[in-house]
Amino acid sequence: MKFNHHTILLVLLLSSCGKGFIDLKPVSSVTTDNFYQTAEDFTNAVNGAYNALRTGGTYGADSYIFGEVRSDNSTPVASGSVTDQDEFDRFYIRTTNPFINNRWSNSYTAIGRCNAILGRIDPITMDNALKARYIGEAKFLRALFYFNLVRTFGDVPLVLKEIINPDEGYEYGRNPKADVYAQIEKDLTEAAEALPASYTGADAGRATQGAAKAMLGRVLLTQKKYAPAAVQLKAVIDLGQYMLVPVYADFFKVNNKNNKEAIFDVQYKSGGIGQGNPWPNSFAPQNSGNAVIQFGGGGNNVPTDDLVNDYEAGDQRQAATIATSYVNASGATIPGNFVKKYYDVPTVINDNGNNIPIIRYADVILMYAECLNEAGYVAGGEAFTYLNAVRSRAGLNDLTATEVPSQAAFRLAMEHERRVEFAFENLRWYDLVRTDRAMTVINGKAAQINPVNPVTPQNQVFPIPQSQIDINSSKITQNEGSN
Repeated sequence: MKFNHHTILLVLLLSSCGKGFIDLKPVSSVTTDNFYQTAEDFTNAVNGAYNALRTGGTYGADSYIFGEVRSDNSTPVASGSVTDQDEFDRFYIRTTNPFINNRWSNSYTAIGRCNAILGRIDPITMDNALKARYIGEAKFLRALFYFNLVRTFGDVPLVLKEIINPDEGYEYGRNPKADVYAQIEKDLTEAAEALPASYTGADAGRATQGAAKAMLGRVLLTQKKYAPAAVQLKAVIDLGQYMLVPVYADFFKVNNKNNKEAIFDVQYKSGGIGQGNPWPNSFAPQNSGNAVIQFGGGGNNVPTDDLVNDYEAGDQRQAATIATSYVNASGATIPGNFVKKYYDVPTVINDNGNNIPIIRYADVILMYAECLNEAGYVAGGEAFTYLNAVRSRAGLNDLTATEVPSQAAFRLAMEHERRVEFAFENLRWYDLVRTDRAMTVINGKAAQINPVNPVTPQNQVFPIPQSQIDINSSKITQNEGSN
């Protein structure tokens, strides 16, 4: 079985007829008793957990709405689901918004898969090294899903065992986010100890030791734990396993997947087998026919002029990331911004071969530079070296202490660099929140964004889905200020 095909047994998708809290629908006892028996069963179960990365509510099709549309990087599609996406863009999200419901339900379904693996694998007779690796992979993935949840909703239920009976779900209220982060750190630390440094062949793209350490660095940085974050990020650098791809645009090419810069991606495969990436079609302009991409585009995730103008002259990342017009079938130039970063030639609509990056080496070295600056500004010091490595790859001149003369100035330089380096990789909104810059930056662009509500401390997390409160109102409370 090849990993990239993500073979998913029907058993992983079956659920009981009862609707339980947090959508952790248990598999029937008859089904699970017949499954989870062999090493092959757990191969399929672990692949099922990876497959959950591709759901819209986790890291898949709709994830850009949380990281990009919510920020100053992009605006919603001009029709279709415009109302649901516009709520993110202009800060008036209803508690019934389908995208927040999907993030919650898809994430807990994925966590349920990881919990089932971790709860059932110990007594299975199989190769011990493989068993340890599967445990590490399940912990890594569980940590990813919880990281998405906690930075989206704040306090969330911390479920660490398989839910067998739907009534068990009603026992869980919202755990403090500090407890959730502690579990994420624990899972990633243990995953790093169990996972291999690399894979070959069909296993390429699975979680590695470097991926676990890199994600742990991001998690610690998100909590402003700069010193321990620096330790993890430097450990990834010192592995000597990763490097910047020499040409920025090459990182995203289909024929260059899982390259030396890719630390962990969501894996996709084209070919009409239901494993394709929808983003290239989703982001191409509406009504563009086949002029931009075969089978046309959905017009989603439209880059703002503010982002376009934030690129410095000569920055090679701009042309690799954004187009500002296209030529239609009649030869006319049609103006309008659209994302071109993930271009491919699909075999059918939404069936592209690109991966979606979750973390890459450029992020590691920029986060490490950030940690160094937070430890203490050093004019022209090591933090500048890592920042300028990314700029040099983009064709830009190095920044010096003359241009960046203080810790505060370095923070702003980093904010800019991360914006243009990781545009449409779902980091912008979360970067602004973790650096306490969301209110200043977004509210300062009210004329551009036309918000219904300003950014406040309360709406930097998203509403809890109303359906979850309705199911278990005695344990689940709404975030302050939610509609």
